[in-house]
Amino acid sequence: MSPTDARFRPGARVGVDVGNARVGVAASSAAGALAHPVRTLSRDTAADSDVEAIVELVGELEAIEVVVGLPRLLSGQEGEAARIARDYAGRLASRLGSVEVRMVDERLTTVDAHRRLRDSGVPGRGQRAVVDQAAAVLILQSALDTEALSGMPPGEIIMPGGKRKKERRR
Repeated sequence: MSPTDARFRPGARVGVDVGNARVGVAASSAAGALAHPVRTLSRDTAADSDVEAIVELVGELEAIEVVVGLPRLLSGQEGEAARIARDYAGRLASRLGSVEVRMVDERLTTVDAHRRLRDSGVPGRGQRAVVDQAAAVLILQSALDTEALSGMPPGEIIMPGGKRKKERRR
């Protein structure tokens, strides 16, 4: 299945990797075929300026959804990092209105991003500045590929405040 298939929803998407200190942001074109890095934002738990920057980007791109990585433990359970990501996704959903926020499993994306950066020749010190963007690219690309293969939107919808929306499967 390709992004031109009738089951693939056209439109740009934004990918987000939530960390303790930084937030990696990626985006796709309106065709939705390929994710690319956008920027790394500093977490701003006091004023949410990082959340507002993502809201602005969504508006600029006229994105149809935001995909936030859900960092489950290897066991599949959700720990503190997942709680933080869910809270962040809920704050995004509260500010985005009709633009869907979805969470997708992102186990080991940061580890994979570090490996890919190292393999491409980016030195260890240089990785810190871009690893969050690289992880956001991996999260978004995985979501794009999942939808292209299944014809179903990826992950779970998050409602304002971080609650999960029950979805019926087709």
